[in-house]
Amino acid sequence: MSWSPDPAFEPGSWAIKDLPLCQVRLQDDARYPWLILLPRVPYAVELTDLGAHDRARLMEEIIIASQAVRNLGELLDRPVDKLNIATLGNITAQLHVHVIGRRRDDGAWPAPVWGVGTPDAYGADRVPELTAALDDWLV
Repeated sequence: MSWSPDPAFEPGSWAIKDLPLCQVRLQDDARYPWLILLPRVPYAVELTDLGAHDRARLMEEIIIASQAVRNLGELLDRPVDKLNIATLGNITAQLHVHVIGRRRDDGAWPAPVWGVGTPDAYGADRVPELTAALDDWLV
């Protein structure tokens, strides 16, 4: 069994790095510092599809991604007030975890970010800088 990201992730996010369990992707929406973790476990849809070791590893990688999101917020001059961490998967069933940096002055606050406004893409010229910074932070 091999693993690959659901094709739905490709147009709206950038693959940044592979951690021991997860592929890390940068959501291409500059309104929020936002990473997505995709556990590289074939056919995983729910957290309960992971074994105990992978569940523990996922928690560690969420913590790593959370700090990276906070660092990204600082880099973008939008310090994070609150982290939103979610595993929804109502549209894309493949198990994935959103780690989103929120601010009290963002356009969706205090509601969830989904379906609010139009994404503001980083642009291909900004992605290499962000990828390099995230690569350093995601350790």
